[in-house]
Amino acid sequence: MEILPTNFMIKKTTDESLLQRKLEGVNENKKDKELMDVCKDFESLFIHMMLKEMRKTIPEGGFVEKSTATKMFEDMFDEEISKEISNKGDGIGLAKVLYNQFKRQNINL
Repeated sequence: MEILPTNFMIKKTTDESLLQRKLEGVNENKKDKELMDVCKDFESLFIHMMLKEMRKTIPEGGFVEKSTATKMFEDMFDEEISKEISNKGDGIGLAKVLYNQFKRQNINL
């Protein structure tokens, strides 16, 4: 298999504008994926904050007071749960709403 330089491929193409449009489409798809990843990260952060506030509403009970390690574990657990929620399907839908809003405004990131 022979690997040719990219300039050879461009010269062999009869319609260079077609190739250029394909390259722009690849870059646009990459930007779309990056934008969706940022939106999902924001959704994950929002869910984590929500879970943390929800956990505060539960009264502490039992015979033993929660240790610092237990509190750290619960926070890390909430963070991982929030990542899983936002990455499964549409999550809670916040990422999709943000993505559509940014796409309508044509914000270039």
